[in-house]
Amino acid sequence: MRAGIIGVTGYGGMELFRLLSAHTEITEVVLYSSSKAGKQLSEEIQHLYHIHDQKLRSLKQLSSDGLDIVFSSAPSGVSSEFLPSLVNEKLKIIDLAGDFRLKDPDTYRAWYKKEPPPQPLVNEAIYGLTEWKREEVQNGNLIANPGCYPTAALIGILPLLKENMINPTSLVIDAKSGISGAGATPGKGTHFSQINDSLGIYKINQHQHIPEIEQTIQSCTDTATKITFNTHLVPMTRGIMTTMYAELTDSATSRSIKEIFGSYYDSEYFVRVHREKANLFTKQVYGSNFCDVTFAVDERTNRITVISCIDNLLKGAAGQAVQNMNVMFGINETEGLRSSPMFP
Repeated sequence: MRAGIIGVTGYGGMELFRLLSAHTEITEVVLYSSSKAGKQLSEEIQHLYHIHDQKLRSLKQLSSDGLDIVFSSAPSGVSSEFLPSLVNEKLKIIDLAGDFRLKDPDTYRAWYKKEPPPQPLVNEAIYGLTEWKREEVQNGNLIANPGCYPTAALIGILPLLKENMINPTSLVIDAKSGISGAGATPGKGTHFSQINDSLGIYKINQHQHIPEIEQTIQSCTDTATKITFNTHLVPMTRGIMTTMYAELTDSATSRSIKEIFGSYYDSEYFVRVHREKANLFTKQVYGSNFCDVTFAVDERTNRITVISCIDNLLKGAAGQAVQNMNVMFGINETEGLRSSPMFP
């Protein structure tokens, strides 16, 4: 197949290019840019010097290049401008931004402060949380790749909500991410002098991933709820750890929860459920498409703590996008994603 990437100079785009370049079913990866067309890739991404020196193409060439799939790794708001004209039955699209994730246009306006894409396309878009939406992804032409924080949180908490093991109104999600989650463009909030040797919280109760998580909880579990969700930046390059707290229902025990996680994920290659109270750390999924999960029941307070870890650029972005591509084209789901985590 021939694949195209829009936005290859961002962190997610770089990882997409690395994964697709080694994918056995991809014969060519064509690269596009809205602002840097004509430049060599290695001019913008120096670590690829003398490895990949092809020129970035204009977006105007995209529709005539005979591609099978396009990945858009452009910032939110950009995809909704040019992707609608590309959608057709022959070209499959995976959007890594947030433009097509939220189904309600007013919700999108409120949280993203932008105008949403055309509603028919939003309705057509499949939310690509692969382990929970595999059948829809398989039949989709436009995939809204999930955000990194929602991926980590939802994989960890959906089985318990689906099986009524926790009180949904009590759910609190505390999430911490490496700096690469803020993107490749430098900013005051990610300046070395501010981030190094420090831990910071941001977008308190206002993160745009809140409605995405709530919407997916409802679509996957038929549970309408409002969550408390907050995010922090940690002075490391990659990784997300979500720590989630909720009240247990009367039927929940350590044994039943372990069995529920097993029933949902024992057959899922990329979700590794560890023993109860396992000590997880983000480095154990670094550079991989795995999501590692553990939990701890507190009988004293009748609450549960669920912890999940991912690499925000892989399972939280490019890796899950390639996983979705594999599902869409009937390829082995692990193709191009079998590398073990990088350690140390």
